Amino acid sequence: MKGGTLVTDPEVWGHVIPLPAKDRGVPGAIRAWAAWTLTSTPAPGSPAAWLPASYTAAGSASPRGVVSASSRAGLYQPGRQQGCSPLGQSIGKADRSVAMSPLLYYALPALGGYITLSIFFLRRPRLLHTPHAPAFCPRLVAHRGGSGELLENTMEAMRNAMTQRADLLELDCHLTRDGVVVVSHDKNLSRQSGLNKDVSSLDFEELPLYKEELEVYFSPGHFAHGSDRHMVSLEDMFQRFPQVPMSVEIKEKDEELIYKIADLVRRFDRNEITIWASEKSSIMKKCKAANPEMPLSFTISRGFWVLLLYYLGLLPFIRIPEKFLFCFLPTIINRTYFPFSCSGLNQLAAVVLKWIIMRKSLIQHLQERGVQVVFWCLNEESDFEVAFSLGATGVITDYPTALRRYLDNHGPVAPAS
Repeated sequence: MKGGTLVTDPEVWGHVIPLPAKDRGVPGAIRAWAAWTLTSTPAPGSPAAWLPASYTAAGSASPRGVVSASSRAGLYQPGRQQGCSPLGQSIGKADRSVAMSPLLYYALPALGGYITLSIFFLRRPRLLHTPHAPAFCPRLVAHRGGSGELLENTMEAMRNAMTQRADLLELDCHLTRDGVVVVSHDKNLSRQSGLNKDVSSLDFEELPLYKEELEVYFSPGHFAHGSDRHMVSLEDMFQRFPQVPMSVEIKEKDEELIYKIADLVRRFDRNEITIWASEKSSIMKKCKAANPEMPLSFTISRGFWVLLLYYLGLLPFIRIPEKFLFCFLPTIINRTYFPFSCSGLNQLAAVVLKWIIMRKSLIQHLQERGVQVVFWCLNEESDFEVAFSLGATGVITDYPTALRRYLDNHGPVAPAS
């Protein structure tokens, strides 16, 4: 080998070869390594050691001198040399690069083909999936019946929302001690009435009146008033508005509540126009079991799952059973919605979630598959504009009058079914 000699003669081991004069200036560590290499007894089957040719030059103290030309037949053997020389390392790298070449040769075209197919079907999902047929198109959704204009969840608020031609009423339900499904956002009545008791601890007839004014949650500093302060049952709502679509959110894993709602929906023949809603997948699973004919909305975990599939390029190939996505609009964070107590965290969340969620291609894909996207809870015209410009089906608002005025003035075309 050029620049070095392979020491393989067993009789050379045990002798220290003095360095030639021209190599005496090399660092001590290298000289020590050379000496150790020649004085150590190699284990059976151990690889031979490399030394510069000058280390085994003529004049060495070794009785055998240097390795003969014939012994050089045992030079580098892949698989036996374990990176013990720069040459061995470079050859090993070359071997690995050669081995990698077929992998890259097949992997890169496959990856390119996958990306192309993913984009193609993201834009044309109906080639793979039959879209859900919507029973209604919720463009104007009244949050708690329109809690910015009248007291939330009262019959008066619901009538006002219907006056503004609301397409969907958004409700939350709890169960009283005597088994009545009552429309109430909170489990505890303190904020709404001043009475620090849970709904479940009282009979329906014992429920207190609402306060004379209630702050609008998504419009801090604004208060709603109304002459009607009575809490209502879900049955009363179904009787009063038999053909009006409603979204019923379940906040707790209460099987009795879930099955009572499912039975009410069946009794009033509202399977297609009453939506199961919950933030938790464990609750939604029970809702689906209680009445599988009712349309489902995305839970929080399912929503994140869809985002992950979208960014991985897998969404076009995955079945979606949900028909509605109720999603908050990130632009309201730190303005009308404050999920964190720290202002800095709210600002960070607004920036990050805006980049992640507000994707026209994602919303368009879901709409093409019959999933209706509705943003909550928007109370300003600028937010209405942002939501509909992204392609949303509709908006959930505390101010149905303001949203009706916007829709009448701008008239966005409802997504094609």
